[in-house]
Amino acid sequence: MIVAREEIVSQEYKYGFHDDVTYLVETKVGLTRQTVVEISGFKAEPDWMLQFRLRAYDHFLARAMPTWVPENVQNIDFSKIVYYRKPSEREEKSWDDVPDKIKQTFEKLGIPEAERKFLAGVGAQYDSEVVYHSVREELSKIGVVFMGMDQGLREYPEIVKKYFGTVIPPEDNKFAALNSAVWSGGSFVYIPKGVEVPLPLQAYFRINGENTGQFERTLIIADEGSKVHYIEGCTAPIYTTDALHAAVVEVIALPGAQIRYTTIQNWSRDVYNLVTKRAHAHARSRVEWVDANTGSRSTVKYPAIYLRGEGATAEVISVAFAGHGQHQDTGAKAVHLAPNTRSRIISKSVSKDGGRSTYRGTLKVAPGATGVVASVRCDALLLDEASRSDTYPYIDIQEDDTTMTHEATVGKVSADQIFYLMSRGLTENEATNLIVQGFLEVFTKELPMEYAIEFNRLVKMEMEGSLG
Repeated sequence: MIVAREEIVSQEYKYGFHDDVTYLVETKVGLTRQTVVEISGFKAEPDWMLQFRLRAYDHFLARAMPTWVPENVQNIDFSKIVYYRKPSEREEKSWDDVPDKIKQTFEKLGIPEAERKFLAGVGAQYDSEVVYHSVREELSKIGVVFMGMDQGLREYPEIVKKYFGTVIPPEDNKFAALNSAVWSGGSFVYIPKGVEVPLPLQAYFRINGENTGQFERTLIIADEGSKVHYIEGCTAPIYTTDALHAAVVEVIALPGAQIRYTTIQNWSRDVYNLVTKRAHAHARSRVEWVDANTGSRSTVKYPAIYLRGEGATAEVISVAFAGHGQHQDTGAKAVHLAPNTRSRIISKSVSKDGGRSTYRGTLKVAPGATGVVASVRCDALLLDEASRSDTYPYIDIQEDDTTMTHEATVGKVSADQIFYLMSRGLTENEATNLIVQGFLEVFTKELPMEYAIEFNRLVKMEMEGSLG
């Protein structure tokens, strides 16, 4: 039986619609040196950025595909991707000025409403370009900068040149090299000394075009004693061909700063999600990654924190849900380079209907990093016999004065728990869903209320087999 795309979208994945947009500019399918030059030319970038891109392109070609990533990631055909699509003329600061079709998409996703209710600033990226960015006037007046990465390069060239590519160089890995060659969009955030942003900043990334690659680049700098919470969300339409999302996120917490970076990714299941996220935490600073992965065909993502200054603190809370045909290869890294630093890694995964989840993590203590306290906890929940969970922890401690704990569990939903809840009037599906949400509570309780409600709804839809 042939089912209309609209019916598939309404039944399976409410974000799966797409718009018929005429792009102002787009590159030809495939990746060549000329593609890289064209993208830089479209943006009228300084020569140093073009050279950065070309250096990255050369490394991307030279670097072999990692053998440990999911098999379908190893088989990505990079020649079938469109690497740049420009949907609008410029980045708007008024929602009314965004092109109507694009504006309607983000209105369906609830972005303007969220901005009015509980956000300090909002950015919206559509395919390759940021179409809208706004920050509250009272924050702008005290020096808070929140704009698209391209605009940041134009308006704050010295800051961008100082920090861009210093946390994640192009040579870091093959996917970071790809992003560095063809990056477009993303967020540039700078929080001045001593400034605390009272409400979250949010960026929303939307892939619309078929065969599209989205390669946003995000750079967040929190100056001494400042504080900020940045939240990002992601969706894409359902197509029969593959899409690629390969982002790079660089976070820098200067002495005494606090940064929380929350991600709720819900890509459709034709998207390969390959992300490199890393933070540098300087003396007495605190960096937190709060990271959720649902949807996508395969995800490869390990948020990392390098504790570079004495007294720095790192926390990573990561959850993943792998359903039918999905492989969520996720985890975290904490690298202690300074004395008296602390880190905590918590990873939770749920696998269902033959889905596969993988925890891949690193905990390293360098020589001279005395007084380190670190903990890793990795829990996996399997909902059926066909699903799978793998754990690959790597622990490298080169300093005796270290306190380190590591815990890992793999389990199934208890039949006794299900029976008890069903005896109280719940259906089997409702009972299982309640147990899964309890299992993931360590993540949910870290979210603002509105996001916690949304995340629980996503989990419920996954449990019903209606996502992706």
